[in-house]
Amino acid sequence: MKNYNNRIIIGIDHGYGNIKTANCCFKTGVTVYDKEPTFKENLLIWNDKYYLIGEEHKEFAADKMLDSDYYVLTLAAIARELNICKTYCADVFIAAGLPLTWVSEQKEEFKKYLLQFETADFTFKGKEYHIRIVGADVYPQGFAAIINNLDEFNGVNMLCDIGNGTMNVMYVNDKKPDSKRCFTEKFGTNQCLLAIRENVMRVHHAAVDDSVITRVLRFGTADIDESYLKIITSTATEYVSDIFRRLRENEYDPKLMRLYVVGGGGCLIKNFGSYDKSRVVINDDICATAKGYERMLEMKLIRSGGSV
Repeated sequence: MKNYNNRIIIGIDHGYGNIKTANCCFKTGVTVYDKEPTFKENLLIWNDKYYLIGEEHKEFAADKMLDSDYYVLTLAAIARELNICKTYCADVFIAAGLPLTWVSEQKEEFKKYLLQFETADFTFKGKEYHIRIVGADVYPQGFAAIINNLDEFNGVNMLCDIGNGTMNVMYVNDKKPDSKRCFTEKFGTNQCLLAIRENVMRVHHAAVDDSVITRVLRFGTADIDESYLKIITSTATEYVSDIFRRLRENEYDPKLMRLYVVGGGGCLIKNFGSYDKSRVVINDDICATAKGYERMLEMKLIRSGGSV
């Protein structure tokens, strides 16, 4: 977290698979109850409703403002960050983001969504929070993840941000983003997971738990039968090959540019990809984008004298 004039800046990466802050990561899932549920871990109580945070994954939706789920997840993200420094009452700036090519169209609406309540009094994991949201700003995903090491981007670079729902591509030439060469596709890691499920069902007529698939994707292996592991790894390898095919369609040439990969999908490229490691950088910090949001808002507040 960063602090500006005794107001806390909290960066939140509202992913389709996980919510990330500078220090935390949890599943993008919300289950709402009218009465207190039996199991209370990660329970958030707000506006006389009970929300279990991190239950399953939220379905992909191009518009994150269709319901209150992402707002409730925002409160949980703020609480997790504030709890680290044992702060439960604070004025907060929210720094968030959207896919590269969606920012210009959805930025203002997403800001209104995040600012819909000036104050929020709620309980999370048994602790009471009293926050005042004093401002919010929205930045492009992917680019935010490299803002803290932009000096490394000399020459021509392709930035690839692979999340759960989308894959975002941007050219960064001599440390400057090229806004005319940005691309967003619905080809995140969830597409790989769905293909694995289908292939395992087709061959073995069995449903494999998502946690097993996720472990293989993250670490390259899991404690399962070799025949199942082979299907998962071969499907993941095909998915990564398709990523590079799509990058080439956007004029990626490893001999002429460097590739910089951010987001959760980086581990798939590392585990199942075939590439020149001297020309490809994979950022393993899943919280890099949230940290970048904080830095971008901090710089804006300094330049503007505190105005968002």
